[in-house]
Parts: sequence; structure tokens; C-alpha cells
Amino acid sequence: MNHSEAFEWTCAELESKSLLNTLEVRGTVRLALKQAGLEPRHVTPEQMRVVLERIMPGELESRAVTDAESVCLSLVPGLSCLAAGTEVETPEDVFKRLSG
Repeated sequence: MNHSEAFEWTCAELESKSLLNTLEVRGTVRLALKQAGLEPRHVTPEQMRVVLERIMPGELESRAVTDAESVCLSLVPGLSCLAAGTEVETPEDVFKRLSG
């Protein structure tokens, strides 16, 4: 299963900033995204920022991550940089590209 760059980046950063292992981090991020009605393969950096600000602190606190809110907020600037380098492709863009 392919995941968005925002999902992969967030998981890697959370793993480095917490005592959670890879599976725990990825599962936690997936649960937070599910609460927001988002999918890991389509989440954008902006959507992930909102999840980090509103949902993820509670998820991390329930997993005994120390200072969960600060951990989440420390990731926001990196997501902003990630968002600056991405271009959103609309369905119309995909069909134009496929039709030649």
C-alpha cells in the first residue's frame, strides 16, 4: 500500500521524537487520520497539520508520550516545508495527462 509523503514524513518524525516503535507510530497516525476521515495514502501536508494540532496530541497522550502537544507542534514547520514542495494534482489534471 502506498502512503502519502506527509504520512511517511510524519511517522518518521514521530518515531524519532517519541519512545514508540515504527508499528506503534504508524498505527497511531492511522487511527488519528481515521478520526479525521482521512486516508494515509491521500493525506496532504495541510491536512496532516490539522491532525497534528487537533487529534494527535490526545492519541499520543493515551500512549504515554511525554509532552505530546509540544511534540506535535514541533512537526508543523516541517510539514509547511513539505507542503511548499508539493503540487496538488486534480482529477482533471490526471485525465489530461492520461489522454495525451
